[in-house]
Amino acid sequence: MAKTKEQKKEISERLEEALKNAASTVFVHFSKVNVADESAMRRSLRADGVKYFVAKKTLIRRALEKLGHAADEVPMQGEIAIAYGGENDSTLPARLVHEFGKKLVDKLAIVGGIFEGTLVGEAMMREIATIPSLQTLRAMFAQVVNSPRQRFAVVLSKVAETKN
Repeated sequence: MAKTKEQKKEISERLEEALKNAASTVFVHFSKVNVADESAMRRSLRADGVKYFVAKKTLIRRALEKLGHAADEVPMQGEIAIAYGGENDSTLPARLVHEFGKKLVDKLAIVGGIFEGTLVGEAMMREIATIPSLQTLRAMFAQVVNSPRQRFAVVLSKVAETKN
């Protein structure tokens, strides 16, 4: 059923707000995704604070152009949805969509996005999607900082054992 001008205006405003205010926005190409898989994905995204909705490509392009981005840089063939959010972790939307893309091979793919206010292509968004979460990065940093001390303690204990 065709959308009225009012509905298109509401969707357009929602898109502009999402693209402007979200820390990260991912453009998702999907095809042949069954209802059960999409519902599970939406539930998981919502639980992590990421919003997901489908919009017409022309409305997405208009919103991009209104915000000063070149809409031609992102290839938008087929069905396109956007996933956005990540106030605490700007890589979260891309990472979650990437994880579902692994499960739904040939059905779901990242085609680009906006990361921290910059329009990026598919390759860059996929790289962003592979960055670990902020908590994991902190744990990795703590391990790197703690590792020399730990090795030093092991060496001292071995020296103490040999002297006894």
